[in-house]
Amino acid sequence: MVNDRKLILEYLGLVFEHRSHPVLSPKRFAGRLLRYLSYALGLVAASLALGVWGYMHFADLRFVDAFLNASMILGGMGPVDPLHSDEAKYFASFYALYSGISLLGAVAVFLTPVMHRMLHILHLDEGRTEG
Repeated sequence: MVNDRKLILEYLGLVFEHRSHPVLSPKRFAGRLLRYLSYALGLVAASLALGVWGYMHFADLRFVDAFLNASMILGGMGPVDPLHSDEAKYFASFYALYSGISLLGAVAVFLTPVMHRMLHILHLDEGRTEG
């Protein structure tokens, strides 16, 4: 069970090198960065799809109008169309709260390899000065 989980994490590229291992080459790091960018973009795309569905379902908006409203809220700008039903207003409120957290989460996912690399380099430098 534990080995299966570790294999899945390694396959997805979610396992980083140990502090005793050397820093990844720039080419492999760029690949890791692109992989995490795709994870972050996937989170944004799923969030946008949720918003489009919600606006179409609760506010009875056409696809293009739902896409516009969901994009504006996800980007932090606010809705465009007035909402007439309480259900639509509740959805828009919760979606706006979710969007703020989701966007911060996507940025954190994208920056994870960068932060790990910085900490790895700092840790290697620390080890070299002690010895």
